[in-house]
Amino acid sequence: EPVRCIFLLFSIFLTFFTPQCDGGNILVYPVDGSHWINMKILLEELHARGHNITVIRASTSWYIAEKSPLYKSISVEIEADTEDYIDDYLQGHFKTAREGESLLSFLKLTKDFICMLTHFNSMCSEALIQMFDDQNMVKSLIDAKYDLVLTDPAIGPGVVLAKFLKLPLVLNVRWITSGEGHFVLAPSPLSYIPAPGSGLTDKMDFIQRVKNVFFYGIILFQEKVMVGPIYDAICAKYIEGGCDIVSLLQEADIWLFRSDFVFEFPRPTMPNVVYIGGFQCKPAQPLPSDLEEFVQSAGEHGVIIMTLGTLVNGLPKEVADEIAHVFAKMPQKVIWRHKGERPSTLGNNTLIVDWMPQKDLLGHPQVKVFVAHGGTNGVQEAIYHGVPVLGIPLFFDQYDNLLRLQERGAAKIIQLADVNGQTFEEGIKEVLHTDSYRQNMQRLSRLHRDQPMAPMDQAIFWVEYVMRHKGAPHLRTEAYKMP
Repeated sequence: EPVRCIFLLFSIFLTFFTPQCDGGNILVYPVDGSHWINMKILLEELHARGHNITVIRASTSWYIAEKSPLYKSISVEIEADTEDYIDDYLQGHFKTAREGESLLSFLKLTKDFICMLTHFNSMCSEALIQMFDDQNMVKSLIDAKYDLVLTDPAIGPGVVLAKFLKLPLVLNVRWITSGEGHFVLAPSPLSYIPAPGSGLTDKMDFIQRVKNVFFYGIILFQEKVMVGPIYDAICAKYIEGGCDIVSLLQEADIWLFRSDFVFEFPRPTMPNVVYIGGFQCKPAQPLPSDLEEFVQSAGEHGVIIMTLGTLVNGLPKEVADEIAHVFAKMPQKVIWRHKGERPSTLGNNTLIVDWMPQKDLLGHPQVKVFVAHGGTNGVQEAIYHGVPVLGIPLFFDQYDNLLRLQERGAAKIIQLADVNGQTFEEGIKEVLHTDSYRQNMQRLSRLHRDQPMAPMDQAIFWVEYVMRHKGAPHLRTEAYKMP
C-alpha cells in the first residue's frame, strides 16, 4: 500500500509540474502531393497527443482527403486541376531533360520551372482571396480561436493567412516560394553555401563561386519579379500596413526544418530553426507475407528496390524498357514501383507494383540498393535505414539531395539524359559490389540516429512550446522589420 501511495503522489506531481499543453487548436495549411505525406505524419502525432486539427484543402485535392479521423477539413475551390497541370509540366520536363545538357535546354527548363511555380502560386492565392472575401468563413476562422497556424511555405497562402488572423506561425519547411528556406532567414555566404539548382557542393573554386552567384540571381528573380508580386497584391488589399512574403517568413515563430547536418552541408542558422530531418522515419514493420516470400526467395543475392516517387507515373517508354532489360539479367530480385506501360523486356525476377511499403523494405536486411529519384522523404529514409542509393534525379531539388549523398560516398547519380542500358547496368553494379557505398551510408545512419531527442519529439515539443507561450518572438531576429 505505501508503495502505491508514493506512486500515486509521484504521478500527481508529474501531472502538475511537467510542462503541459492541453489539446490545442491547430489550423493547418498544407501543400498537396509528396509534401502532404510528411505533413500528415506530423498531424498523426499531434492528433495522438490530443490536439484538434483543422486542415484547409483544395476541393480538387489529389492527396488530402475531405473526411479523416485526424482532422476536420475546410475545402476551398481551385479552378484548375493541379494534378493534370503538374503532369503536363513533368512530361515536357522529361522530354527536354532527355535531349541532354546544353545552354538552350537549361534555359528552357529554368523558364518552364519558374512559370510553373508562378502559375501554382497564382492558383493558390486565388483560393486565399476567395477565403478572405467570404465573410462567413473569416468569421468562423476567427471564432474557432486557433492557437497557431502550421503551414508548409513552399506556397505562400498559409503564411499570409497566419498574418491575417494574427496567429503564431510554425513552418514545416525546407522549400519556400523562392527556393531553399535558409536563404531568406540566415546569413548565406555564396562562397561556401551552394544555391539550389547549382549542382555545387560547399567546396567551390572561383569559377564555381561565380556560377553560384548566377544561380542565386535566378532565385532572387523568382522571388522579386515572379512570385513575390502575387502575394504583395494580397497583402496590400487584406493586411493592414501591407507586407511581403519574405518578411512574413522571417516573422514565423518556429521553423521545423526537414533537414539536418548529417545530410546538409554545414552553414549558419538561427535560434528559431529546429532541425527535424528524418522525422517521418520509423522502424520497419514486417512485410506482407507474399512480399516477404518474394524477398526471401532472392537468397544471398538480395533485393533491389526502385521507385521514382509520388509524382511520376512512368519514365519515358524507351528508358523503362532498357532498365527492365538490365534488371532481367541480374541475379538479384527486383521490386519496382512503376505505373506506366509494362516494359516489354521485363524479367521473371522483377515484380512490378503500384505501391510499395518503402520504409519496411528499406529496413529489410535483404535490400541491397535503392534506385530512387532523390525526393527528400526517400533520401531521409535511405539514410535512416542505411541503404545505398543509385539516383536518377528528375526535377526540383532531387539532384541537390542526391549530390549530398554522393559527396559523402553513399550514392551514385546518373543524369536522366545519360540513362541507358549500359550506364544503368554499370551504375547498379558499382553500388551493389563496391562495399564503400553501403559502409558510408551506414555511417550516416549511425550519425543520424545518435541524437539526444528523436526528430519527431523535437517537432512536437516546439509546436506545443509555441502554444504554451503564444509564440516564440524571443528566438526571432528583428531583421524582418528592416526597410
